[in-house]
Amino acid sequence: MTRTEKDNINKRTENRHLLRRVKAGFAAVKTTPYKGLLLALYLAGAALVWLLRGHLFSLDTYGMFSPVLGAAIDLLIPLYGVGGLLALLVLLGTPWGGRVAKEGLQKAGLTNHAGEAPVLIAKRPDADSPRLTVWEFDPCGIPLNEWEDKRAGVETALNITIAKMAWGEGRKIIRVYAVPAERDFPALLRWNDKYLSPDSFVLVLGEGLTGPVTVNLAHVPHILLGGSTGSGKSVLLKLLLMQSLHKGAEVYIADFKGGVDFPKVWHQKCRMCFNEDDLLYTLNQLTAVLEYRKGRLAETGCPNLDAYNEATGEKLPRLVFACDEVAEVLDRTGKGKEAKERLGQIETKLSTLARLGRAFGIHLILSTQRPDAAILPGQIKNNLDFRVCGRADNVLSQIILDNTSAAEQIPKDARGRFITGDGTVFQGYLFDEGQP
Repeated sequence: MTRTEKDNINKRTENRHLLRRVKAGFAAVKTTPYKGLLLALYLAGAALVWLLRGHLFSLDTYGMFSPVLGAAIDLLIPLYGVGGLLALLVLLGTPWGGRVAKEGLQKAGLTNHAGEAPVLIAKRPDADSPRLTVWEFDPCGIPLNEWEDKRAGVETALNITIAKMAWGEGRKIIRVYAVPAERDFPALLRWNDKYLSPDSFVLVLGEGLTGPVTVNLAHVPHILLGGSTGSGKSVLLKLLLMQSLHKGAEVYIADFKGGVDFPKVWHQKCRMCFNEDDLLYTLNQLTAVLEYRKGRLAETGCPNLDAYNEATGEKLPRLVFACDEVAEVLDRTGKGKEAKERLGQIETKLSTLARLGRAFGIHLILSTQRPDAAILPGQIKNNLDFRVCGRADNVLSQIILDNTSAAEQIPKDARGRFITGDGTVFQGYLFDEGQP
């Protein structure tokens, strides 16, 4: 593309945006009272100048040229009035910080082949999430995936933290939903019982930019928590288990670290497993319950546990099995033949629960630092639909989420900061771990 062609494209783009700003100015006058008042004052001033033009412009001293000058003034005043009106509408339709935003995106390398950077055409509070500001851009032909690739650069250029980016008006606009960078996430977010969801089996994980982040175990039955040491995944696990207990679930916990992470009060309310024999016994019990419920649901023709409880009046509880560090359980390194056979049985039971548990109200929440194939078999991992990752490097993020977003979007020093498989970043709640 030649320089002349680029200049022509830039000029046409500028003309198009000038017309767009005039239209936006009209819209702003209708919706923003002070802008409507400003336009009214301008029109009143222009009308006053027109009415008093004979007194403002004394032409008697020009003799024979007075009629010509009078006609010129009569022509120029309306022209200046219309020009001023258009200039005012352009001003009212131009979002604050538009030039700075364009220059920032240009520096970040977000440009098309003609060298154009996206143009900010509107900025407003989000109607659904008042914390968020919606930045609307003319993308100038730059596709959304390129915006996603340069997400970090866009955040730096605009000094914001992005919640999401999406197309608007077909593919004519890109909307960036964000908060100012200095007000994105608190370093500490304490749990309060009022945060407990009233919905059937919805568990709250923390606060994202758009509000609470939740998971409904009735729809997404199993959870995989990952992240490096110290990322806060054990606290998040206990938060989910605490809510499960409050909602009437029976909770089973496998903890091969001797139970030191779970105070005695947890032992009173949950079924604890500290060795492989206890674990295998518990998993056998859970699979037996699964088979029993499978038969009961088949007899009544109910598709899931909630429908069965509603149809029969029974109150069969949901069962939640959790493992704080699944690598401590399933790692075969250095194991003898007998131990490996026992682990094979454990994996088989976990796989059965992962594949069939949803309809029968049996859920897995597995936490691990590195859930690769050597630790967590694919037949189990592939059924853990809801993935959450804390602080991680590229490799760990790829293993847990199948992408590198955790490494890219969670600061290296963050604790309690997580990202879900769909890209939602949140700060997990911190609660009194000794009081489930």
